Amino acid sequence: MKIKCFPFILFFVFLQKTNGQTDELLSVLKSGAQLEKLSGDFVFTEGPASDAAGNVYFTDQPNDRIMIWSIKDELSTFMQPSGRSNGLYFDAHGNLWSCADEKNELWKISPDKEVTVISGEFDGNLYNGPNDLWISKSGNVYFTDPFYKRSWWTHSEMPQEKQCVYFLSADGKTLKRVADDLVQPNGIVGSFDGKILYVADIGGRKTWSYTLNEDGTLSNKKLFCEMGSDGMTTDKKGNLYLTGKGVTVFDKTGKQIGNIPVPENWTANVCFGGKGHKILFITASKGLYRIRTKMKGAF
Repeated sequence: MKIKCFPFILFFVFLQKTNGQTDELLSVLKSGAQLEKLSGDFVFTEGPASDAAGNVYFTDQPNDRIMIWSIKDELSTFMQPSGRSNGLYFDAHGNLWSCADEKNELWKISPDKEVTVISGEFDGNLYNGPNDLWISKSGNVYFTDPFYKRSWWTHSEMPQEKQCVYFLSADGKTLKRVADDLVQPNGIVGSFDGKILYVADIGGRKTWSYTLNEDGTLSNKKLFCEMGSDGMTTDKKGNLYLTGKGVTVFDKTGKQIGNIPVPENWTANVCFGGKGHKILFITASKGLYRIRTKMKGAF
């Protein structure tokens, strides 16, 4: 069922001064932009991902469902149950990939909702719980595997000895760890040109950048900023949008541009969607929000 929805709460985002420096959000946000609450009928929202048209898919994990906010401002349910889906991402063929942590799996969901379990273990053991993912234009998949104990699991210990970042080749033949020295990797996204991978170590309270190599490995690890993140996204100019307390925006050098406050206890994730992919959609606790920007997402 599709429900026609209209934003029902508006919040003004004011420019502020942080540590004596003037906020530069006007370089990112559309003039007069307001934060709009689209819906608050969820338990905990996560994993927003936009399809080619700009429709935004997101998860309500406690309710075990994937929702859609359409470009026509209609809210509908795409899939329920959804394998306790968390992070989502679309590949170049229109398939929706999901970190389905009910059984610690990585899923590929076709446009007609056919589910293929791509992977459920590494070295003979379950994953800790695939959390977020990014897919390159060539089809290579990178995903994080932190451990957050879930009420629907029968086990209470980490199946893997480390919390790592994994690489799955486009042909599905190569699966390997590409980062194993982080405390608790969570948010992950690649740059528009496909040369850099950003990984948020939420447990270590840092975000790192890596060079993406042709064989899928990572090199040239650099500290991007002294802030971790749950989920994140980037735009075509290389700005990075991190989550937690609102949405904090950094330019491509790691300089903080400013913070978009969100009136929820926790902001989990972000993506660009809508027509032209110039609207920032924000999943935050019980709500789904959006704000219009000058930027186009690195879609």
